[in-house]
Amino acid sequence: MTKIAIPDEVVMNKIFLLRGDKIMLDDDLAELYQVETKRLNEQVKRNIERFPEDFMFQLTVEEWETLRSQFATSKKGGRGGRRYSPLAFTEHGVLMLSSVLNSDRAIQVNIQIMRIYAKLREMLLTNKDILLKLEKLERNVVKHDQDIKVVFGYLKELLNPKTEPLRKIGFKQKS
Repeated sequence: MTKIAIPDEVVMNKIFLLRGDKIMLDDDLAELYQVETKRLNEQVKRNIERFPEDFMFQLTVEEWETLRSQFATSKKGGRGGRRYSPLAFTEHGVLMLSSVLNSDRAIQVNIQIMRIYAKLREMLLTNKDILLKLEKLERNVVKHDQDIKVVFGYLKELLNPKTEPLRKIGFKQKS
């Protein structure tokens, strides 16, 4: 089995965040597997029991329009458009595709995609840790900022004493 050489960036650019999941679209997956989108979707429909809604779902018209507007240009090849909104595959759905598309290329591409999903998860966890640390620092800075304001307030009082007449200290004699 020969190793497939697809740059990680190409695969990463085909992963979108939608409905709280990282998804890949059917036509992008078909391109990576080097099969027609129509054939990929046929295999999915023949094995639909392997693709529950948390593995695969069809995009709404609004979701599809939003994603298409992010592409800025239409796909090359002049396909003339789609009749239906694309199918979106979650990480588990992409993994399941390797069992219904039983080719060496599908297996190799799926291995690469799974590795990229793992990298993305790792990056997100690292970023989450960094964000938590930044929030903690920000809270400390805000607290320190308030403490510094209090110190400056006292310094101003010391540098600019009140000009009220001082009361004499001591005992008063009765006259």
